Amino acid sequence: MIYVLIEREIAAEMQGSYEEAARKILSCAYRTVGFIEGQTYIEKGNPLRRFTLSKWQSELHWQHWYTSQERRAQMNLLNPLMVREERITVLEIAA
Repeated sequence: MIYVLIEREIAAEMQGSYEEAARKILSCAYRTVGFIEGQTYIEKGNPLRRFTLSKWQSELHWQHWYTSQERRAQMNLLNPLMVREERITVLEIAA
């Protein structure tokens, strides 16, 4: 099992548009084989910095979703709303 932390910074004038697009991409991920759960967080004091922490059955399941045509299409809508590219960190439970 792995966790994936996605960090995004939204352009100030795009916050409303981002909310809708981000919900859509997370909804698509929920329907993906291997997805277990996900939660979205806002940095306290900075509502333009968002973090999504998702749990996957394996890194292979995550990679399948990450490279999928569906995710690429959703990211094409999301990318123009952000200040920079998303930052992705794959985590595993420490032994």
